Amino acid sequence: MIVIDQASPVPPFEQLRAQLARQIRGHTLAVGTRLPAIRRLAADLGLAANTVGRAYRELEEAGLIETRGAAGSFVSAAGEEGRERARRAAAEYAAVIARAGIGTDEAVRIVRAALADGSAG
Repeated sequence: MIVIDQASPVPPFEQLRAQLARQIRGHTLAVGTRLPAIRRLAADLGLAANTVGRAYRELEEAGLIETRGAAGSFVSAAGEEGRERARRAAAEYAAVIARAGIGTDEAVRIVRAALADGSAG
């Protein structure tokens, strides 16, 4: 179930994107699940179609969903591949940190700073 809080400072597209991403990563939405059509979901949530479209585009860019033309949008298996790539990148990062003699706390601060300023994307 998706809930959009109109009083939230978080934009509606981001609320939708985050909730769908959480459901996909948490396997509440299984690989291959067809997502509602953009216009249908927009109507159900009281949002503009462009708002839902933006959330879907960002999920697709992240590899969590795939759009198959007129057939619609589906939960992608690529999301799992993305998680595996992230695990490999984390292992490589840990090795670099160890070679550089950087402690765990500082290594985590470096990652958090990269995520916060957008340089991780």
